[in-house]
Amino acid sequence: MKADPRRTEAVHPDHADLDSLSVPDLVAVLAGDQLEAVRAVQQAAPALSLAVERALPGLQRGGRLVYAGAGTSGRLGVLDATELTPTFSWPPERAVPLIAGGERAIRQAIEGAEDDAPAGEADVLSAGVGGNDVLLAVAASGTTPYVLGAVRCARAQGALTVGLSNNPDTPLLTLADIGVLLDTGPEVISGSTRLKAGTAQKIALNTLSSALMVRLGKVYGNLMVDMRASNEKLQGRALRLVQHATGADDQAAGTALSAAGGHVKTAIVMLLLHVDAGQASRCLEAEGGHARAALIRAGQEER
Repeated sequence: MKADPRRTEAVHPDHADLDSLSVPDLVAVLAGDQLEAVRAVQQAAPALSLAVERALPGLQRGGRLVYAGAGTSGRLGVLDATELTPTFSWPPERAVPLIAGGERAIRQAIEGAEDDAPAGEADVLSAGVGGNDVLLAVAASGTTPYVLGAVRCARAQGALTVGLSNNPDTPLLTLADIGVLLDTGPEVISGSTRLKAGTAQKIALNTLSSALMVRLGKVYGNLMVDMRASNEKLQGRALRLVQHATGADDQAAGTALSAAGGHVKTAIVMLLLHVDAGQASRCLEAEGGHARAALIRAGQEER
């Protein structure tokens, strides 16, 4: 029998008795193995940092984050893309998830979809991917034809391509402009990359998109000041964020938030600079939406 060279397909050497373990031991093994995902992402920090630095200029020019994946990897891309709008008020049209098999594949497996390289190319073309866009291509195996097709096409259109794979020396890592190896090794349940390989992908995507949003001015300090207060819980959070950043009481924070149309960052600048909503918005706009830069310019913050 010819061995599969991909580490994610190997049989884990330590857990041949997995089906004989007690429930507490089984849970301990499954949970404990997830720690490898964190270590893999930590080891990939230099590549992730490079990806953030290379992606920023295009995004600052109005580019989009485009995700491409199949199966679990594709669904994780959908998740990351979807969360950017409520968390950072990132325009939904600037977070574009592409998944092999289309939207139906979010809820069920579409047999053979991941093997369709032309579909990956077609989806990239249909999305209108261009020179300012960033393609985050994710595949545990590093060999998924749909994902490779998407990367080839995106590169041809001038987009920056970032490939995330859980196996070393794979076509995805070679083909993408920036390869990010998340070397998680064999799974406790052999070949089930929805486990720690998927966890590492989730952490890496969280890290990439969050770092980008911080650099794009969506965060003040470590406060989520561009969030959308779309429900009662988030409205309460918005009020607390304004109070934390400014020291204002409930009434002052609430009044500023109301005048700012619920926009936390604008309310913070209003209160700290003692200006109205229009002036605060103009201050932020002049600094590309960066609250700290706006406050520094006004002499309210140290560099």
